[in-house]
Amino acid sequence: METITKEQELLIQHLTVDLANFLVKEQKKTIAEALNIVYNSTTFAKICDVRTGLYRESAGYNYDILQDELRHGRFGQYGKYE
Repeated sequence: METITKEQELLIQHLTVDLANFLVKEQKKTIAEALNIVYNSTTFAKICDVRTGLYRESAGYNYDILQDELRHGRFGQYGKYE
């Protein structure tokens, strides 16, 4: 895996918070539940892999990907995001 810069790390951290907040607001999860979902998702792993570029995308875009993963039980239905 590629070494990430401080800027990339900061963007990933902010994105993680945003994704957890979406889960809290839209799915009525607790903060702990939301963070557990995010951190244990393939979506988060792909966001942390800077080669995918997902860390540069909006929180809304990544939340859509996370929702697809949660709904279908796998990342990137039909290879949509890979």
